[in-house]
Amino acid sequence: MTQTISAQELFNGERWLSEVAIEINNGKVISIKKDGYDHNNAYPLVVPALIDLQIYGAYGKLLSEFPEAATIQKIYDYCLAGGVAYFQPTLATQSIDVILKCIDAVKFYKDAGGKGCIGLHIEGPWIHPGKKGAHQSSLIHAPSMEEVQKILDYGRGYITMITLAPEIVDEKIVALIANSGVVISAGHTDATYEQAMHAFDHHIPVATHLFNAMSPLQHRSPGVVGAVFNHKRVMSSLVADGYHVDFNVIKIAKKIMGERLFCITDAVTSTASGPYQHELVGNKYESAGTLSGSALTQLHSIHNLVNEVGIELGEAVKMCSVYPAQVMHKEGITGKIELNKNADLLCLSADRRLLKIFTA
Repeated sequence: MTQTISAQELFNGERWLSEVAIEINNGKVISIKKDGYDHNNAYPLVVPALIDLQIYGAYGKLLSEFPEAATIQKIYDYCLAGGVAYFQPTLATQSIDVILKCIDAVKFYKDAGGKGCIGLHIEGPWIHPGKKGAHQSSLIHAPSMEEVQKILDYGRGYITMITLAPEIVDEKIVALIANSGVVISAGHTDATYEQAMHAFDHHIPVATHLFNAMSPLQHRSPGVVGAVFNHKRVMSSLVADGYHVDFNVIKIAKKIMGERLFCITDAVTSTASGPYQHELVGNKYESAGTLSGSALTQLHSIHNLVNEVGIELGEAVKMCSVYPAQVMHKEGITGKIELNKNADLLCLSADRRLLKIFTA
């Protein structure tokens, strides 16, 4: 089936085009051209669908508390409402048993044809206890080779990212994870600048939620933040809600990092059971008084980047689409609107409200 979408302004992930028609057939973009543009039915803005590499739950269901395919479907529904076509359901520090159940949930969801799920993001338990944030202290530990191998074998093809503290995990284990095809992100870490730079040079290409739960930039101790700033290749996620990171600090980080900085929502949901009980306080979530997650959607991230940080709209879109896609290197997920590629795109109003989302 072929359909045509007209855009007054189209951002394809690289540049802006005016008054064009996007022709889609069987979930693929087959043409982008002036011919066929329908002024009367054109959407004001069309941009690539967004990507969220860290989201824990939605609509009252936290994945780690309800490790079921139905929870992942709720997360997907929340993602679609916020402009996201591809996502990584995430669990914070948990027992091995819960991690395996979450792997099962991802397996069941994906194998049954569930859409949008890139794979599982495991954050902890191999993190630094001094940088735990809202994670459960009793479950944090340094892993053995056997433990890691068990999880990797069980979740092969379904685990796509692991956040860990490089100073806590033996370098041979880090290499094992990297060689299994899982993207490793440095997070909840108290590594020194030197330890972080070494990790970024060897097997770890990403950092998790810049500034939060990592050794800070200080004038005599640059820490993980300093290493992220100074490294030529490492990318980092960031939570752009104004609570996790002040908007002025995001502006500074963007000036330094440029295309290496991207957004996650780090979104949780209200829960009243289990080890992670999140309460909505204003526009953020807290657990026992500690900041524990955001109430963001990725489309809201874009609003904040544009309105509060002063980033140009196209670049803000790239921070929520193109750059996360580059982190994951997954077939068919580009974060762009390109010929012969998946037709994943957002139709927006002039004030950037979601009117329609198309997914392949």
